Amino acid sequence: MNTRDRTELITRHTEETVTEAEIEQLLDERERPHAYIGYAPTGEMHIGHFTTMRKLADFIAAGLEVTVLVADLHAHLDDEKSPFELLDARATYYEEAIRGMIDAAGGNSDDVTFVRGTDYQLEEPYTLELYQLIADTTISRAKRAGSEVVRQSDNPNLGGLVYTLMQSLDVLALDADIAYGGIDQRGIYMLSRELFDDDETPACVFAPLLSGLTGGKMSASDAGSKVNLTDDATEIDEKIQGAYCPQGEVEDNGVLEYLEYLVFPVLDERGQQFTVERPDEYGGTLVYERYGELEADYRSGELHPADLKPSAATAISAVVDPVRERLTDQPELLADAYPDRYE
Repeated sequence: MNTRDRTELITRHTEETVTEAEIEQLLDERERPHAYIGYAPTGEMHIGHFTTMRKLADFIAAGLEVTVLVADLHAHLDDEKSPFELLDARATYYEEAIRGMIDAAGGNSDDVTFVRGTDYQLEEPYTLELYQLIADTTISRAKRAGSEVVRQSDNPNLGGLVYTLMQSLDVLALDADIAYGGIDQRGIYMLSRELFDDDETPACVFAPLLSGLTGGKMSASDAGSKVNLTDDATEIDEKIQGAYCPQGEVEDNGVLEYLEYLVFPVLDERGQQFTVERPDEYGGTLVYERYGELEADYRSGELHPADLKPSAATAISAVVDPVRERLTDQPELLADAYPDRYE
């Protein structure tokens, strides 16, 4: 695989790359550039996480070294979303869920290195470098960088500000050439590019954030706005059937976004097509090899939401099922991580 093909594999199905030229240069200069993504183990993982984690299969296929940081300390620093006594259990659950998503997307999670923040963030040289960043960074700059990630207020806890600086520093501490995350992480990684020397600044790849099934932004607190990794086929079908999916409209359409950023890439990896079954009087069965073809039919009215939704639910369930089975086969993972919910 040449540099152009590897770059296309690394950047496909993403929101933004900063910059493709830097990615190409890394691939030309280094045998195996190092990419990293960090996740704070807070609430249960869902299909929005799956969309982001699916890219790691592409990174592996492109020959990158890949590290996943399970950022346990971050989970407490961001408004104490995870109490200290649950950090270990939630980190264990997150690693298993992430491994399941990578494997279901066609990658091999054994090719990924997993680390926790507590493995290195409590010791020098990390702590000394963090103090230096704290001394050099203003409150307003730290707030602006983390505005899409940590909870904001007029009088924020210091934890959220330190969180932002630690995430910027993680790039350097983990010796990452490429920082990867959702587009909401952009401000933090742009801060990394400002703070460090040119030979230490990361190239950045950003995944899109999915719209909620109920319209607008996906919400962790609104169960109906997302598909959970433990939802079964019936639950997924109910959520998709009730989803906001106006005829001919693509913007803020979570059903189409699930298909574009998760289902079609996974089907492509599996060598499968997306099929919409409908009666002959309504045009007969449709088969799509690429998402763009489906979107064009949806925009034109050739494909109606009533026909799309059942097929979308079936395909989404088929993609999620291996992860669901992996997690439900280990009920202690969720029970230990979220004891109030899984008593």
